[in-house]
Amino acid sequence: MTVSSGSPGWYLRRLSRMGPREVGGRMGDTVRRRRWRSAPPDCPGVTGARFTAVLPAGTIAAVPPDAAKRLVAGADRLMAGHAEYFGVDRDDLADPDWFHDPKTGRRAPSGYAFDVPYRDEEAVGDIKQIWELSRHQHLTVLAAAYAVTGDERYAERAAGHLRSWWAANAPLRGVHWTSGIELGIRLLSWVWVRRLLDGWPGAADLFEGNPVALNQIWHHQRWLAAFPSRGSSANNHVIAETAGQFAAACAFGWFPSSARWRADALRSLERQLRANTFGSGLNRELASEYHGLVLELGLAAVAEADAADVPVPASVRLVLLRMTDALAAVVDNRLRPPRQGDADDGHGLVVDGAGTDRWGSLLATGDAVFGRLAWWPAVTGTDVRTPLLAALIRPYAKGGTAPAVSRPASRPAHFADAGMTVLRGPEKIWCRCDGGPHGFLSIAAHAHADALSVEVRHDGVDVLADPGTFCYHGQPEWRRYFRSTLGHNTIELDGEDQSVSGGPFLWTRHARSRVLVADASDGGTARWCAEHDGYRPSVHRRRVELTAASQELRVVDEVRGPRRAVRLAFHLGPAVAADLVDSRAALTWSVDGEDRSAVLDLPGQLSWRAHRGESDPPLGWYSAGFGRKEPAITLVGTGFTDGTEDFTTVLGFHG
Repeated sequence: MTVSSGSPGWYLRRLSRMGPREVGGRMGDTVRRRRWRSAPPDCPGVTGARFTAVLPAGTIAAVPPDAAKRLVAGADRLMAGHAEYFGVDRDDLADPDWFHDPKTGRRAPSGYAFDVPYRDEEAVGDIKQIWELSRHQHLTVLAAAYAVTGDERYAERAAGHLRSWWAANAPLRGVHWTSGIELGIRLLSWVWVRRLLDGWPGAADLFEGNPVALNQIWHHQRWLAAFPSRGSSANNHVIAETAGQFAAACAFGWFPSSARWRADALRSLERQLRANTFGSGLNRELASEYHGLVLELGLAAVAEADAADVPVPASVRLVLLRMTDALAAVVDNRLRPPRQGDADDGHGLVVDGAGTDRWGSLLATGDAVFGRLAWWPAVTGTDVRTPLLAALIRPYAKGGTAPAVSRPASRPAHFADAGMTVLRGPEKIWCRCDGGPHGFLSIAAHAHADALSVEVRHDGVDVLADPGTFCYHGQPEWRRYFRSTLGHNTIELDGEDQSVSGGPFLWTRHARSRVLVADASDGGTARWCAEHDGYRPSVHRRRVELTAASQELRVVDEVRGPRRAVRLAFHLGPAVAADLVDSRAALTWSVDGEDRSAVLDLPGQLSWRAHRGESDPPLGWYSAGFGRKEPAITLVGTGFTDGTEDFTTVLGFHG
């Protein structure tokens, strides 16, 4: 059962996942929120403020022409008032209402920030839709367009939006003052807007010469210093909070508290980057998009440190290096990472137009900052962000305190601490096997009940797909489906998930997995085997073999324990058609105009049906991005296990 966040039952379950220190910290937060209800203090007086964290001369000239062209096209679309957020097209961005949700038509209430019930879609609207525009990443796009073209229309529109937002969002009033991640990312955007508008005559009067701007910047940093994400919530949110706080304290270091904020944020950033990252370099939330978000935020923070000549602990750069190498290791031949865990299309810094490959951009930045290894995949695309960051960040070997680091001599395939194994075969076959922990921290907020699931691609096309995320708040039946066991390529017993949910971002019991075999040797047969205890007293064990010569993937499922009802699901990507006859499915799709095919032989002990685009209950869907879903075929086999037989599935690709 999924309990809605905000209900009494949810609060009890949430409390049960906290330790004493976190409970004490949250009690202090509650007292502080009550005390802050009175009129907020005035920003200390600032005189002689100057913005010095500018881009080095020649940086903009290094932006590739095709990347600049995409950027300007995106900026022109914004100038026309158009943008798309989470599957909803907006045409009101010439002069936006910062509290309007275009999906539901609702408008978030005003009032004291901590009284706004932002999790309640009936009262507020879809909070993701409302928050996203106020991250001001569309303004970094407009500012970047000004920087590459010199066209003051872009600068004037960005300035107009900032003035509008500041006027509508007084400190501690309304929904945009309720969540630290939003304040942190917004501060980072403001730093880059100011930097990219530096050649515009009105830039100084918009920021350091503007008392309203100074008041907003100060109150954002005061808020972040007072209300950090704590304990079981110290995931990607705390990275965004500290990165934004640190960036602002470096670039906008005009206040009496700036030095303290900068030092505290850097200490927290260093500690939390290490805490959020496995030694192998993968993000501990085991959600690929959050790996990307944290890496972007970390790189942006180091850029501000180097621009301001603030020393950064060597461990910060080391974590970012390992994260970059890990990303290079796990992507498929089209540079797509696993579709593991939650994904909400969140970015740390946006200065590129549509069509820019996020993952190629991160690897290009990694090459510029850390240097690529011989086994890294080639990056053929271009982007705006890489030359901007590379102009500010000192190359790793010149970082001053960079220690000698041993980097992988060949492409890693097994990440033991994260429980992730990537098997690769001929003809660009890519298979991710999941035998890792159930998410991060006691609530595992962004985990899915996907233990032992597999994800298979052929030349970048999802064949056996992870269906994705689709939504967070407001649609509990869809949130429940997309993170359920049935919503992944694994076995479900007795109609229950492997892990127990206590709310949309809360798991109260976690399945424990362990990898028994991980042999991803090239050229022969790669093998993986793991098991989990989520269905105690039963144990689910899965063996996977990828044979290069036959281009065949064999999956063998064992369920040891008492007799139980079984459902085995295989989710096909939206590009894949299937003709199911008994327990054999003929699969077809195309890549770059070429027809491809495979045969999926399913366990004959089960009764198989194909499902597509069903809503009551949800089944047969694929979410390519947050807020978007499309029908896709899901093959589900039903039956029983007596605890002794195996279920064998064979996926054979045709040459």
